[in-house]
Amino acid sequence: KNKRKYIKYLDEIFNNEKYDRIIIWRSRFGWNVPLFQRPQHISNNLSKQKCLVFYEVTTMTDKVDDIEKMQDNLYLVNFKNKVFAKLLLNKIDTINKPKYLQFYSTDWDLNVQIVKEYIKKGYKIIYEYIDDLSPDLAGTKELPINVKEKYEYAMQDKENVIVVVTADALEKDVISKRGGTNLVYSANGVDYEFFQKFDNEYEFEQEFLDIINNGKPTIGYYGALAKWFDYELIKKIDATNEFNIVLFGIKYDDSYDNSGIQNCKNVFFLGSRDYKVLKNYAKKLDVLTIPFIINDITNATSPVKIFEYMALKKPIVTTDMYECRKYTSVLIAENHADFIAKLAVALQNKDDPNYIKLLDSEAKANDWSKKAIVIVDILKKMEGEK
Repeated sequence: KNKRKYIKYLDEIFNNEKYDRIIIWRSRFGWNVPLFQRPQHISNNLSKQKCLVFYEVTTMTDKVDDIEKMQDNLYLVNFKNKVFAKLLLNKIDTINKPKYLQFYSTDWDLNVQIVKEYIKKGYKIIYEYIDDLSPDLAGTKELPINVKEKYEYAMQDKENVIVVVTADALEKDVISKRGGTNLVYSANGVDYEFFQKFDNEYEFEQEFLDIINNGKPTIGYYGALAKWFDYELIKKIDATNEFNIVLFGIKYDDSYDNSGIQNCKNVFFLGSRDYKVLKNYAKKLDVLTIPFIINDITNATSPVKIFEYMALKKPIVTTDMYECRKYTSVLIAENHADFIAKLAVALQNKDDPNYIKLLDSEAKANDWSKKAIVIVDILKKMEGEK
């Protein structure tokens, strides 16, 4: 009975949707998760560019037993449901349109054998090379074997694998291994419209209100608290006694607990907030920052946050990361002393209409829709050559 129901539903999808190509996104990232990030944004925007997207979820992240429609051309699929997954893949095999398997370079789950099976069935691969492949990111001593083997495969099969890079450092790596064929730069971005709307009735906790109302300017950060976070810099900012520092996010590893910043009287770690409400808090702060240590990981990262900070029209101060240097609105600090000096500059910029205009135009230029379009352009180019 289920099988018949599935087959009928799949027929309807493929008959009714308007699409030029099919993309399967495989990963355990999930859809309805606290971190609404690149995977969801790119899939969402690809689906608006005539791509029919099947986005993998697990029952850990989403309550999807088989398939759920999110919007036109975008479906969440539970690939652990073997019966349904098989019917879906068999159905796709019968469709005479370009097909792609898309996944992150950091994905642990898919092994290289599965990737090769997709290629045998006529799929091309969209390999999203999104971070320096360091065991630190994976939280392991060594690089997980599936991460390593898929990377090695992607670096040699330039005919079947399109590589999407999010940072110059990653692009250089790819060019050194396989040249510039089927390679596209698509940095992270922002859902501009989302960051223009706020909940004016939102009820903040008293603790937060006390911090923003106690007379000192507030310096903010939201995101992972991990070993690449510069805790020493935070201690120095605290020592000036001029600012309140508000941190939102999750403890990614034990670095926060071992950092000693719990003893800083001007530092407030408020835990994590849902993506949908976080912007209400960020809007109340004076300066938004990315205080990361400079290393191979942070130099190869395209921080989603800077684009969100731009869209929030808040002054931005970061440490000297390669990818942040590309944007005029970002104040880059060369060292700790300079970071503190730049905070003062940022506070002066806070109400400068020209600076706010600059933030706004850089945010718009980095909307996720633009990031998806460059990916679609390279797919079209590849399809044109077939």
